[in-house]
Amino acid sequence: MGPQTKRFVGSFIASMMTHLWIYDGSLDAAEKVLTLDTEGPKFSGEGLAKYQDIIEFVGDDHRTLASQVLGDDGQWHPFMKAHYRRKK
Repeated sequence: MGPQTKRFVGSFIASMMTHLWIYDGSLDAAEKVLTLDTEGPKFSGEGLAKYQDIIEFVGDDHRTLASQVLGDDGQWHPFMKAHYRRKK
């Protein structure tokens, strides 16, 4: 988190893609949900769309990562959710 902006920024790229994903996000007031906004290629391959990756800190041993895309209808459409659990 940037100490002056109170925002989380980052980037992601993988060898199988040509797009550099730039992330900008923030924590909710309870500091349990980190929402990262970005823009990338539409699933159709034509143009760009807005995306969100949402990381929720459910507990000390459980986190989730959910992804959604903003559709042409103006609604967010979830397309992925992963659960990460630490084994004790």
